[in-house]
Amino acid sequence: MIRRRIGISSVIVAMVIATPLILGAASAPEARDAGVCIPLIYCPQPTPTPAPTTPSTPTTPVLPIDPAVPPVAPVDPQTTPAPAEPVDAPVDAGAPVFTGTPASMGSESLSFTGLKGISIVSVPTADGGSIRALKISADSITIKGFSLTVRPPGGPGLVTTADTMSLQGNVTVYIGSITASSMGGAPLTIGTDTPPPLTDVEPGLLNVSMGLVGSIADLISYSNTDQQIVEAK
Repeated sequence: MIRRRIGISSVIVAMVIATPLILGAASAPEARDAGVCIPLIYCPQPTPTPAPTTPSTPTTPVLPIDPAVPPVAPVDPQTTPAPAEPVDAPVDAGAPVFTGTPASMGSESLSFTGLKGISIVSVPTADGGSIRALKISADSITIKGFSLTVRPPGGPGLVTTADTMSLQGNVTVYIGSITASSMGGAPLTIGTDTPPPLTDVEPGLLNVSMGLVGSIADLISYSNTDQQIVEAK
């Protein structure tokens, strides 16, 4: 114990003697590292021990709430309805053989009497295949402002117009699709995936545009007809 105190005192005395020579200069690095403190001359500050850090937990940013925008409820995937599957299209054994490309038909109005049913069927085509079609059965169908364009792929088309086209007796019309308005003015689009209720088309439709696959009836008549060839553009 006595020797240790003498050693420390010797160091202090030596540094006090040397002070006038180093007061205006930078202290030597080894003196700083010795851990010796001389009041008013040199006293190194203890190096602070860094506090242990713990990784912060990431947080989700919070966006400001706009009172003008109503909150959106999260969607539960288990309650989200799955898209409806297309209905089956059984083969219509009574259908004739049609061309594979439907004709384009337009009319100002289309009315029915004795509408019997609307269904989705498959009909044969001239190339040996088949296509889905919307089958409409009725006692009669009257089309006003009739226009029909038959155009083979890449060739000229035959355009037939008439003031009226009338189908009478055991009428069956095969259609690819319909875009029209109901008699009340509501827009209506009918495809070949799901047949519409009869109330959607009865008693008739306005501003009709459809892909006509074909039609059969006991009697088909036209009034004030006109036909012309239209070259492909």
